[in-house]
Amino acid sequence: LSLTSFIKLSVVLMIVRNATGLQQVPSNMILMILALFLAVFISMPVFSAALAALSESDITPETPADFIALWRAGIAPFQAFLGENTTPTHLMFMVDVSNELWEGSGMVGTEDDFIIQVPPFMISQLTEAFEIGFLLYLPFVAVDLAVTGILMAMGMQMVQPNIIAVPFKLLIFVFVDGWSKLVEGLIV
Repeated sequence: LSLTSFIKLSVVLMIVRNATGLQQVPSNMILMILALFLAVFISMPVFSAALAALSESDITPETPADFIALWRAGIAPFQAFLGENTTPTHLMFMVDVSNELWEGSGMVGTEDDFIIQVPPFMISQLTEAFEIGFLLYLPFVAVDLAVTGILMAMGMQMVQPNIIAVPFKLLIFVFVDGWSKLVEGLIV
């Protein structure tokens, strides 16, 4: 899952749920299943390329070197996907940190090392998720502020704004076909 967009999808879905003001609807399980299937859907070309690369290789795994060669053939499509979806600054930071940590061990970190590519990819996905989540959160905050302002103007300080704001947020979200638009935006 860490080699797919699952991280970004799950975080965005959780942020949207929190923005609506609902505590457990939809449940964590439903959001994670949706994120899982969307991640698999998005990553199918990568999975297919990895399987094709493995089936096209003429290597029979008999020695450790054969297993390493198979690993490299199968992981190459994932490395291409990671490279396309990783922020270069995050990748360079990880290369620099790896070379500092590994100094004196004889190992040198490069941008092509799989073990170095995964953490920056995950950080990039988290960064994108928070950027998307922030933009999605703003309209819901505007509804909260409008409801609070109206209640205060009417002198209804004792009424909790969430009681009034949540139905309006749900109405707006359903009216604009929020789930479909959200999934469409995350896939494309």
